[in-house]
Amino acid sequence: MTGRVALPVVHRAMVASLATNIRQGGTSAQCWKYDLSQDRSLGGSVRIGQSQGSFLTHRSTNLLRPAAGTISVEQDDVNTYLPKGDMWSVHKFGGTCMGTPQRIQSVADIVLSDSSERKLVIVSAMSKVTDMMYNLVHKAQSRDDSYMIALEEVFEKHMAAAKDLLDGEDLASFLSQLHSDVSSLRAMLSAIYIAGHATESFSDFVVGHGELWSAQMLSYAIKKSGAPCSWMDTREVLVVKPSGPNQVDPDYLESEKRLQKWFSRQPAEIIVATGFIASTAENIPTTLKRDGSDFSAAIIGSLVRARQVTIWTDVDGVFSADPRKVSEAVILSTLSYQEAWEMSYFGANVLHPRTIIPVMKDNIPIVIRNMFNISAPGTMICRQPANDNGDLDACVKSFATIDNLALVNVEGTGMAGVPGTSSAIFSVVKDVGANVIMISQASSEHSICFAVPEKEVAAVSAALHVRFREALAAGRLSKVEVINGCSILAVVGLRMASTPGVSAMLFDALAKANINVRAIAQGCSEYNITVVLKQEDCVRALRAAHSRFFLSKTTLAVGIIGPGLIGGTLLNQLKDQAAVLKENMNIDLRVIGITGSSTMLLSDTGIDLTQWKELLRKEAEPADLANFVRHMSDNHVFPNKVLVDCTADTSVASHYYDWLKKGIHVITPNKKANSGPLDRYLKLRTLQRASYTHYFYEATVGAGLPIISTLRGLLETGDKILRIEGIFSGTLSYIFNNFEGTRTFSNVVAEAKEAGYTEPDPRDDLSGTDVARKVIILARESGLTLELSDIPVKSLVPEALASCSSADEFMQKLPSFDEDWAKQRSEAEAAGEVLRYVGVVDAVNQKGQVELRRYKRDHPFAQLSGSDNIIAFTTSRYKEQPLIVRGPGAGAEVTAGGVFCDMLRLASSLGAPS
Repeated sequence: MTGRVALPVVHRAMVASLATNIRQGGTSAQCWKYDLSQDRSLGGSVRIGQSQGSFLTHRSTNLLRPAAGTISVEQDDVNTYLPKGDMWSVHKFGGTCMGTPQRIQSVADIVLSDSSERKLVIVSAMSKVTDMMYNLVHKAQSRDDSYMIALEEVFEKHMAAAKDLLDGEDLASFLSQLHSDVSSLRAMLSAIYIAGHATESFSDFVVGHGELWSAQMLSYAIKKSGAPCSWMDTREVLVVKPSGPNQVDPDYLESEKRLQKWFSRQPAEIIVATGFIASTAENIPTTLKRDGSDFSAAIIGSLVRARQVTIWTDVDGVFSADPRKVSEAVILSTLSYQEAWEMSYFGANVLHPRTIIPVMKDNIPIVIRNMFNISAPGTMICRQPANDNGDLDACVKSFATIDNLALVNVEGTGMAGVPGTSSAIFSVVKDVGANVIMISQASSEHSICFAVPEKEVAAVSAALHVRFREALAAGRLSKVEVINGCSILAVVGLRMASTPGVSAMLFDALAKANINVRAIAQGCSEYNITVVLKQEDCVRALRAAHSRFFLSKTTLAVGIIGPGLIGGTLLNQLKDQAAVLKENMNIDLRVIGITGSSTMLLSDTGIDLTQWKELLRKEAEPADLANFVRHMSDNHVFPNKVLVDCTADTSVASHYYDWLKKGIHVITPNKKANSGPLDRYLKLRTLQRASYTHYFYEATVGAGLPIISTLRGLLETGDKILRIEGIFSGTLSYIFNNFEGTRTFSNVVAEAKEAGYTEPDPRDDLSGTDVARKVIILARESGLTLELSDIPVKSLVPEALASCSSADEFMQKLPSFDEDWAKQRSEAEAAGEVLRYVGVVDAVNQKGQVELRRYKRDHPFAQLSGSDNIIAFTTSRYKEQPLIVRGPGAGAEVTAGGVFCDMLRLASSLGAPS
């Protein structure tokens, strides 16, 4: 055995000396001298007067050593060789895993269940203890007397845990050590309190006790089962050297030597080691900084050439994206070292980037597993795994985001071709001490932009203005611009380098979610593509990109305007089909708002459609279309939003342009926008064509019939429209299909009204205006620039009845015109013809009309029944025999079905499987 570290007894004057030394910024090595003799009477402790208690009590710890010393290990011959290789399995358990006595026992059970020949277990302090220890130092140097109470809380926490976990001699031994350690801490904190300052070494010494205690408790818990186990204070083994602000690098050669010496003294099959803490080459205590326990595990795993390093956490593995932001994020089975590195850098909760370095050089896999769900296989981080399936989706592994950034743009013609400009810029940034997250520069060298944390951008901007004051004044630089409120979205995947189309897919997904990209960066390695965007768009962008690459559900946030006959039917159809769409088509339609003319119902995540009527009645608030649209626009939960206008309201239709500009898709059966003033229509269509925001209106002409899509298909494939002729009104189709034999016209109209085919006032149908609107929509789709007033319409409403004050009055007086209608029918029948009310688009002569016509009984228009519509397209290709579309053209079910179909078409265009 080696000699124990022993410190001479000192007096109260030493405390004052320590305080003076601390105030002067002296190191701990200047404060204390060590007696390396085997002074067992002191038990490896130093006392600061009788009232101060013992200091530095741990028997095997070398703390605050003089600069000239090395670790105190007797120069005995090393009798036990440190084995290396696959017989070692390294486990690391974080503070959450070690948070309670029950969890510590579970950790012991996991370690004992590992069949590896040798096991090295690295542990963090119990949950929250590290923060508590830092708080002790902060309170003491702030001269806050409550540090003593806080220290007592730390003591009580560990004493209670030990009493629950241990018993007998193990418990007595641990509590004795705990009492001794706390006495040491009391003395140290008292000295810090007097000095009003703590050096980093003193702080690290205090903070490191959490790991010492958790390691000891776990080793005792493992030994209870009869397994041989030793615990290691890694300050005796791990040697590190500062490499930058808040960062250290391990000295592998020296650490390996010390580990060999340590193992020669305690060659146990199970070793429990402290994470987070280490020593400098001068044996001064230090830490591996925040998240250092993972780093400890990786370093030790490298030192013993372990078969595997397992990091035990409270999640099932590494997610493809932050599950708090993307509910459909998936657990990744494998990641390459490079992918894990990139994800860590960009804020993903995987591992600290430093953790990967030690294992990567020795090709040691790291496995991330869930201690609370041992059945989950976790995520393995290793060399590039074999290609899963070669798919485009498989080349992208994950997405990560960083918020609260600012973009700094330095721009000017004087930058182009001038060597040293970039160097000068980033020298300024370095001097400020700011962290550059991302850099982007155009090949023209006209500008360079970079992202820094928002809290650092003011200092960066001020320093750049000072450094380039002359260049700005002379015009060589035009501006130093700061854009606040930015976030970074990083797409990570090792195989992106060899897979064409990844960038195109990413930017297509972002464009379709109406997200503007402010800056782009991609290294030649192509491990990641980084984009800068508005912070308010970040979650939406993340969801849109994740949905596109992982084929998670394409989610549409839906706002329904007008829950009347058509809107209500659509809501019921959505309710009935929602589960099928999720299961079979990966489409998730979430209705987050329903508004009528008087009340509206809003939800951030989705309305329960099984009781939408009841909710609208009980929980609705006064309707306000502006607030309704704001609710849709401000929702950042869903990347894609659509407003469905199921009204026939002109004022609602007038807002389509503004909604599309906000990035909200629009779907409607409302004909008012497309048949309204020509300039508004052209403006709307121009915006639609220029953006990725979609505007679908199939149901405006044929309800559920594919009229618009058929017309577009003909035009897009180069066909030329000559004539479109059809029966566009299901109501009027029903009336004239049934106006035969001896039936009167008024009787048929009354029957259609009773069956719900007509509007509440049948004159709205009989006037022909609705048909004229459909004709003008088709005319404009065909490229004609016509106004609604350009379409001559033959109204079926007798002129004498146009002024009737109500629909009832109209219906009462309509029979007086039955004789006129009977005469027209008789004349048609005598000629072997039927009456049909049709709309015509004459593309050749650039005009349209709506009128009552007669057709031979063998004509397709004469073969209709019920409320069927029929439309004939005469084109250059379909000149001899027109292309005919026929089917039901009226009724809430088919119209709502047409709107529903547009919603699915929108989902498909946003990336859902087709």
